[in-house]
Amino acid sequence: MHFVFMRNYEKLDSKRRLEALKALASPVRLAVLTYLKDPVANFPPQEDGDLLLDGVCADFLREKLGIAAATASRHLTLLADSDLLTATRRKGWTFYRRNEEEIARFTNDLASNL
Repeated sequence: MHFVFMRNYEKLDSKRRLEALKALASPVRLAVLTYLKDPVANFPPQEDGDLLLDGVCADFLREKLGIAAATASRHLTLLADSDLLTATRRKGWTFYRRNEEEIARFTNDLASNL
């Protein structure tokens, strides 16, 4: 039974790794992660959310990237679905921040398995 559990865990871990790699395979999504590394330096203050605690409003990200709202939404959704970003809804707005724990887990996993 232990062997079956380990095989399923390895498949799940491999799937998560692949999702994160796909999410990172875009200059736009890499830029999002870079901008969010220091949101205070890269974005203006927000009225409805704290840049550090809540994250950056999707509209600010879209504007900074210079892309359409639908395109920004797709990029942000891919990053959030791969757990590299955390999305928070507040007052009708969606705020995004880096999921540092998952980013660290991913980079450590990548370093030890490649």
